[in-house]
Amino acid sequence: MEVKNANAAMLSNYEVFKLLTDLKEQRKDSGKNKHSVGQQNLNTIMYETLKYLSKTPCSRQSPEIVKEFLTTMMPHKLTKSVRSDRDKDLVEESEERLSEEQIEELIQTVADVLPGDPEQENTAQADAEMDEGSEQS
Repeated sequence: MEVKNANAAMLSNYEVFKLLTDLKEQRKDSGKNKHSVGQQNLNTIMYETLKYLSKTPCSRQSPEIVKEFLTTMMPHKLTKSVRSDRDKDLVEESEERLSEEQIEELIQTVADVLPGDPEQENTAQADAEMDEGSEQS
């Protein structure tokens, strides 16, 4: 991927989580003070963002998982061959560009490669255990 304007790039949740985690560690190691108003605002933004992202699947991703995901997605050819003046999102107008089967295949690929939401996985596991218990009765 080529970044044409370093100030105008999209980041994944994993990249933001990793960047903020690394920045937090660097700041902890350097022992920077927290006295200025701007510094306090930055600390609040970092804290709130990390708090939110730590509850999402991106907190369980790694560079290897992201690389595997991108490699797996290559054959799906999700981008249009002819681009308009403004770039389109990966999913923008996907219902017009992909068949129902392609969308289902895409969803399954994402579910297979990327880690899911831990809360949903725990709920699904608890439901399965409850079903087992009721079958044994």
